[in-house]
Amino acid sequence: MLTSTSPMGWNSWDCWGAAVNEETVRKNAEFIAEHLKEYGWEYVVVDIQWSEPTAESHEYHPFTELCMDEYSRLIPAENRFPSAAGGKGFAPLAEYVHSLGLKFGIHIMRGIPRQAVHRNTALLGTDATARQIAKTDSICHWNTDMYGVDPEKQGAREYYSSIFKLYAEWGVDFVKCDDICRELPHEESELRLLSECLRNCGRDMVLSLSPGPALLEKADVYAETGHMWRITDDFWDKWDLLYNMFERCEKWAPYCGKIGWPDADMLPVGAILQDYGPDGYTKFTEDEQRTMMTLWSIFRSPLFIGGDLSKCDGPTLSLLTSKGILKMHRYSDDARQLSREMRDGTEIVIWTADCTDGGGKYAAIFNIGEKECSLDIPISELGVSGCRLCLDLWTGKVAGLSDTVSVELRPHSCTAFLIGGASEL
Repeated sequence: MLTSTSPMGWNSWDCWGAAVNEETVRKNAEFIAEHLKEYGWEYVVVDIQWSEPTAESHEYHPFTELCMDEYSRLIPAENRFPSAAGGKGFAPLAEYVHSLGLKFGIHIMRGIPRQAVHRNTALLGTDATARQIAKTDSICHWNTDMYGVDPEKQGAREYYSSIFKLYAEWGVDFVKCDDICRELPHEESELRLLSECLRNCGRDMVLSLSPGPALLEKADVYAETGHMWRITDDFWDKWDLLYNMFERCEKWAPYCGKIGWPDADMLPVGAILQDYGPDGYTKFTEDEQRTMMTLWSIFRSPLFIGGDLSKCDGPTLSLLTSKGILKMHRYSDDARQLSREMRDGTEIVIWTADCTDGGGKYAAIFNIGEKECSLDIPISELGVSGCRLCLDLWTGKVAGLSDTVSVELRPHSCTAFLIGGASEL
């Protein structure tokens, strides 16, 4: 497994959709370097349609003209990414991100551009052409850019090898491959070819598989081909989506960190949609954002910020720099949902995990119901025996406890502790 810890970073999709540009990427990378890098945030990922000159929102232009080189490979639109001029591609932007001590990533769609197939353009390293390797009945149902590639066709391997060779030359560290995760088993052979070509390109790159929901029965395939894979479709700032994530995380928890990183998707925090306007922030309450961060962290989902960090406010920055929660994200092990039941008239979920740094037991208690509650939970119920110190991961306060943990929770709120182990963050 290339990544021994669950990846953390920023992705442009939530806020800009297909329309992100170089200036925006640089500004967000600079914010991460100055304010977030020390907390483990490191990847800067340019999401979908960076080759589309006229992209302007989350809506795609059907059958639009994309920027492409002579070997059927998509390249950045120079009007949006000026440093790509002269055939440089993403190399200058990647170099800038690397100069900040960060890592650079891009989004791709599986397959080969439809315009390459229609024009029957050349492929690097083979006499075969784009039309000869295309699988024209394999299409994405929500984007018209690509046809699938038939791995059995001569030239298919050379095509995929050529795109990852190009990304290696650019200095790419992370590839988010879309229209592949939930397409199994139909497109499994293409995924395996794509993954093999990435791993043989001469540069280490994290491979993220999207969109979800991933299939539990295909967990071994995801582990053999990728490093992280989406367990949900696009996740937005809606309580019902967060409520439903508890069930998804419970099912995928046994796989986290064992064979790779099941991915609960991006964190819609801060200013997350250009359509909201200049002052439009996430619709999640602060309690709901803490619930999301706590669940993602004890579960050890990859953490990718979806908001515009140039508009990051104090509460958002505090959320993203919580030492206790981020330490749990790094060091929790064997996380699992301990219980989900009605208590004190509301729905309570309890997760526990071992701490691999200094020992102790993590415990996260969530009120996902609609009523305030006061609870006294025996520490024996959390798998702890004897008197222990209890570190509140959100406040950093340490308290002694005997045989119970006492909490008061508003609807949609949570609390998280490290019981025993190190008493400092």
